[in-house]
Amino acid sequence: MIPRIDAKALLAGDPAMLEAVRAAALDTGFMVLENTPFAPARMRALIETYRGFFHRPEAEKARVDMAATGSNRGWGGMRSEQVDPASNPDLKEVFDCGYEWPGAGAAGAPERYYAPNLWPEAPEGFRAEVEGYYREALGFCRALLGAVAEAIGEDRGYFAGKFTHPMALLRANYYPARPVWAGEKDFGIAPHTDYGCLTLLATDGAPGLEVLRRDGSWEPVSADPGAFVINFGEMLEMWSGGRVRATLHRVKGGAAERISIPLFFNPEWDADVAPEGAAAPRRAGDHLSKRYDETYLHMSKAGA
Repeated sequence: MIPRIDAKALLAGDPAMLEAVRAAALDTGFMVLENTPFAPARMRALIETYRGFFHRPEAEKARVDMAATGSNRGWGGMRSEQVDPASNPDLKEVFDCGYEWPGAGAAGAPERYYAPNLWPEAPEGFRAEVEGYYREALGFCRALLGAVAEAIGEDRGYFAGKFTHPMALLRANYYPARPVWAGEKDFGIAPHTDYGCLTLLATDGAPGLEVLRRDGSWEPVSADPGAFVINFGEMLEMWSGGRVRATLHRVKGGAAERISIPLFFNPEWDADVAPEGAAAPRRAGDHLSKRYDETYLHMSKAGA
């Protein structure tokens, strides 16, 4: 079972909540956070802001198409990603924005990690709503990652020094109703593990997300607005020496449309995320670049 955890108690250091996080890290790789600082009404407003964008005409959305860039900023249309090479491209649209760091170039960071964001003209207030949430969610993720560090036996500041300029990507996924013609290789998003450290996932409450259990079955997981699904990625599994588990998950799609909003919280581009005792360093940006090139079809074509 995927544990449901009181976020306020966890951040206050409650031993029972820390033990629940430790169990989630070692077993399921997933947990649900309730009693968070984000009011349900606030999250519903964010979800509807994104919904308003995705319901705009395609020609309008195409003005901020990330396919025209070398990075993952802006809108991605249906089938613009393929997370699993054994499945068909994903049946979803996305909108991505990320951390802008004016000093990235002087620090030697490739632009793709801190590229300028693209913003649509409509719906009104879109940028302000999304940027406001992004700032607050970053702060929440910093505190949450500290609790995860404590849960696996480290000091709360174990990961903190590597997140001054995080490669943190905020995404909205728009899953339309599953087409009647969809086959066994068609998914809203095919089975995959997340690439980075920690994912903070808000949803509109509609079902669809499924997590692979160790017995080979798929367990549904959902969270109403104001609560979050949390999962851990490949980078954190590696960085923690396997003390945190990245777990396969998928969205097949259902009879109704669904919106989810993940924040992929990742360290600075040059952070060494190799586990303690590794023979060589492993740069965070190199890991993400490899996985991005394998997933975003416009990036893989650019590198071909």
